[in-house]
This record gives sequence, C-alpha cells and structure tokens, in this order.
Amino acid sequence: MAATRRKVLVPLATLMVAGTVAVGSGASFTSSTASTTAVTSGSVTHVNDVTSLSITNIKDRDVVTGSVKITNTGTLPSTLTLAETGATSTFVPGDLKLTLTQGSTTLFDGTFGDMVDGQKVALGALPVGGSTTVTFTVRLVESSDNTNEGKNASASFAWVSTQE
Repeated sequence: MAATRRKVLVPLATLMVAGTVAVGSGASFTSSTASTTAVTSGSVTHVNDVTSLSITNIKDRDVVTGSVKITNTGTLPSTLTLAETGATSTFVPGDLKLTLTQGSTTLFDGTFGDMVDGQKVALGALPVGGSTTVTFTVRLVESSDNTNEGKNASASFAWVSTQE
C-alpha cells in the first residue's frame, strides 16, 4: 500500500511543482506584428509654356507683346522669381524698351537689357497646380534716321521656384 501511495503521490507532486513553476514564471500568451514606415519627399518643379519669344522685323514705333505662363507641376507649394541672366543689344542705347508685367503689376519698365543680371524679381506664391503669366512688351522708339536698321538684341531669363 505504501508503494501504491508513492506511485500516486510522486506524479501528483511532480504536477504540482510543474504548475507552480509555470505560474511563478509569469508565462502568458503573446502576439507580435511588424510595420514599415515609408517616407517620400515632395518636389518643386514648374513648366513654362514658352521657352523663347522671337520678335523679327521690328521697326520704329512697333510695340510687340508676348507672354510666358508658368505652372507649378510639383507636389509642394512654391514661390516664383524671375531674373535676367544676360543681355546683348546693338540698338542705339535707350531706343529698345522692355516692359514686364504680371497682371496689373509692372515688374520692369526700362531699356531692353538694363535689368540687373541675376537680380531676382519676386512673382509671388505658386500653389500646387497654380500658374502665373508674365507679359513681355518690346517697343522700338521712333528715330529720325536708319541707326536702328539691321540691329538685334537678346536677353535670357531664369525662372526659379523655391519651396515655401
């Protein structure tokens, strides 16, 4: 009978010790998951509908206009500036005039090529998908002789969008 009792008590004691160890170890159910974080930067880009304004056969008292429309095609709002980057002219100094306007605002009004190279002219905010138009008006003043016949002039401009 003592042997039978031991046969019953030893497995029972073993189960009690195992239960105590499991409860005392703080064992519990767990679950874990993973996640990913992706980062994409925005872009500041624009397009202009005209890359070159060409005026040919201008004569005394002619007034010729053209315009450039700039559109923000990026994903971030920006501010837009314009700067003349270089100009040449063989016209009589002061006879070829340039006026730049944005809507009703005059940005420059003076002799063609006299903008300060590299000096930025602020054109304002350009929201995503937004656009603005700058009009170029070129005028050749009247002269009493042929001093401006066969002359030429050119100017280059940089349009710069900067993230707001």
